[in-house]
Formats: sequence, structure tokens, C-alpha cells
Amino acid sequence: MELTGSNLREIGFPETKAIGVALTILQREYADLNAEEKLALMKEVINQPAAFEKHEKLQALVHELVKPVDLTIALIEEPPKYQIYGAEAIEQGAIKQMETAMKLPVTVAGALMPDAHQGYGLPIGGVLATNNAVIPYGVGVDIGCRMCMTLYNLPTTLLEEKKEEFKKMLVNNTMFGRASFKRPKDHEIFSRSEFSEIKIVRDMKERAVAQVGSSGGGNHFVEFGVVEITSPINEFNLTPGQYLAVLSHSGSRGLGANIAGYYTKVAMDVCKLPQEARHLAWLDLNTEAGQEYWLAMNLAGDYASACHHQIHERMAIGLRETPLAMIENHHNFAWKEKDETGNEVIVHRKGATPAGKGVLGIIPGSMATPGFIVRGKGLSASINSASHGAGRLMSRTRAKETISPVSVHDFLKQAGVELIGSGLDEAPMAYKDIHQVMESQKDLVEVLGTFMPKIVRMCGDEKFQEVD
Repeated sequence: MELTGSNLREIGFPETKAIGVALTILQREYADLNAEEKLALMKEVINQPAAFEKHEKLQALVHELVKPVDLTIALIEEPPKYQIYGAEAIEQGAIKQMETAMKLPVTVAGALMPDAHQGYGLPIGGVLATNNAVIPYGVGVDIGCRMCMTLYNLPTTLLEEKKEEFKKMLVNNTMFGRASFKRPKDHEIFSRSEFSEIKIVRDMKERAVAQVGSSGGGNHFVEFGVVEITSPINEFNLTPGQYLAVLSHSGSRGLGANIAGYYTKVAMDVCKLPQEARHLAWLDLNTEAGQEYWLAMNLAGDYASACHHQIHERMAIGLRETPLAMIENHHNFAWKEKDETGNEVIVHRKGATPAGKGVLGIIPGSMATPGFIVRGKGLSASINSASHGAGRLMSRTRAKETISPVSVHDFLKQAGVELIGSGLDEAPMAYKDIHQVMESQKDLVEVLGTFMPKIVRMCGDEKFQEVD
């Protein structure tokens, strides 16, 4: 009986060139041995390779056995085509990141929204559908970040007439960045089994309890403004006209960030990709780690929603009014959806709004430009998605270096916006033209109404907020 590669695999040979080298040496140098003797010799080599590293006949085999194995997963050479919306306003760095994402062997389809800009792994504004795989950095660090709006039957003139009262309401009922309420409200989410069954979630429970109902830093906000319902046919049964509204933007706080960091490391340990794609490491949903992340991600998304609902509960109490309607949508998430052929895919929307047929959403502009209440058209080329905002025109660093506090103050004054907090990196001119963005995605969503901020609270530089 002649030895085969299967015989060598059974005794521990790796699936490498070493198998072929071993069979060649056995045939050439040890033809006089029978199969059992050859197998016994190979067992000795595989168990103690160092003992044979200078062996005249076997050193070449030992070299192959101890040589580092390249486990890098190759990117595909001919990726599927994908649609770009508003390409003329998207930086090349974001397009390059999207092109890399399309080369993953698990990628099924992709699309790039008009607010896209460069991020880590998948660009902000990137949508990626994969086959049974979830990419932690394709979801993003702020898992389940979302928009939430409540509309009230109150005169919009109150925002000017009682401006100081509204400002005080924001200051007393919102917390940003590292700040949290001294007596945070309880929430049913903390009874969820994930808080006891998943270690990284269990370790974060105390912090999550302390931060519930608060908002993050950066571009997160809570603001009063004026909604103009323009469509006579809307899901809220509201007549066209103006309504006082509260709009909030925030995510899953420290809970989501730590889940993202932990599972990104797990993914990168098991999914080795070329350097340019390493942040796109994925977890197979058939694995324990993949299922764990999926549960933790969904918990973080629900926690983000709970934070918003508490924010809006506090504002409703302050206004002494029951909302007429609530609109909520999220991004930085992964959904199980069906593609055009009916197959299930995992759709990552990193800074992109779900826009399936009939799905409602909010696409904000900046602190001093309008946002839009939209209904998705369900366009398959966009993977049922739209932008999640105007998108950054310049980096935070460049904004701080090039935008002056005086110019921001003048911009806000002209727009009639009162600002509490914020840094220069969130100045309106650091963002793309929201009207151009909406024009680029008119095939993706229809507009039901607009929202214009009037009193805005963000987390930011105290010196900047004091400019007058």
C-alpha cells in the first residue's frame, strides 16, 4: 500500500505544501520501507521536527513543516458592481474603502449613499450585504445610533416667545458625553438575559444603567424645532402645516462602543485579511462568536432606543403635552433581509438609513439647516437605503483649524438658531449641502415634511458656546 496525503493528514500533517514534499521524499529516498514503516517515520518527524532539522534526507520536509503558514483570506479579483449616489461630492478615500469592501468573499451587494465619507473599514454611508457574515466595523462603533422625533400640538411661536424656558428644559433634561443623571430612570431592558449571559455585556451593565437616558458627544444632539408637514397623505394622520417638535440623535453609549471593540478584535483574530481590508474582518453567524455578537448588537440597538425614549419622556413632561406622533429610525446596524432572489442576506448600514418601501425615517441636515421626514421607496439598487444625514464635508481636525467661531455665530444668527454647547467641528459649514444630498437620493425616498432646528443642545467646547 502506498501512503497518500490522507494518511499524512490523519497523523497531524497540516494542509500545506509539506504533504507533497513528504510524499516525494518517501518515494525517492525511502522506497525500500513498507507503508507502516514510512508512516512511523513521518509520525516521528511531525512529533519532533527539531530532531530532524539537519537530517540529510528530511531537512527539506522539516523546513516546510515549521515555515509560518499564511492564513490570509484572499480578496476576490472581480467584485460585484455597486451603485454610488451623489458621487461628485464623495471623497476618494470613501470610494476606495467601498471598493475594498466589495472584494470580500462574503460580499453579495453594496451601495454608497450621497453623505458618504471615509471611516474605519466600511465608509460612513456605506451599505454592504453579505452572506451569513456580520462585520463589527461594518456596523460601526456606536451600535444602533438613531434619530427620534416627537411632534406636538403646540404653537411654534413658543420657541421664540419662551426661548429661555425651552433652553432651561434642554439643560435640565439632557446629558451629554461623560455626564449622566444623578438618579437615572430604570428601564425594562436591564432585565434582558443578555446582561447575564454574555460576558462583555455583563461587564458593561453597571455603566449602561448609569448612562441610560443620556446622549453621546460629537454630532449627537437634542433640539427643539419646527416641523412642516408638506404631504397631505402621511402615516401620522396630521394635516399639512407647522408643528413644534423635539429631535434627538444619539446611540448606545459605552455599551455599544465596548461591544464593537471586543468583537472587532475577536473577528480580526479569526478572520485574517490583507492590510487594506483588515478592519472588515467578519464573524460567521454559524459560530458561537457570531451569534454572541448578533445578540449583543441587537441589545445595544434596543438600549439606544431606550435612551431616546427616556429623553423624549422627559421633554414631554417638561412640555406638559402628549406627543401627536413619534418617528424613529436607526443606522450603524445589521439587519437580516431578503435580496431580489429571495435569499437571506445580512445588510450592514454604517451611517445609512433604512429606506425599504413605506419605511419612515428622518434625515437631518446640520444644527442650522433643515432635516427631512421621509418615506422609503424600496429601491433595490440602493439595498433599500438612503443617507443618514448631510455627511461631513471636512474632517473634525480641518474644521477646527479653518472655521472661526465668529463665522459660526453669524451663520446661526442668520438661521435663527440658538445653540447650547458644541465645538467648531460640528459647525454647519463642516457638513455637505443637505439639499444637494437630498437631490442625489430623490429616487430612494419621498419627502413628507421638513424639520428646522431652533434651539439646539450638543456636547462641546464651553468657550465656543460663549461667543456672542
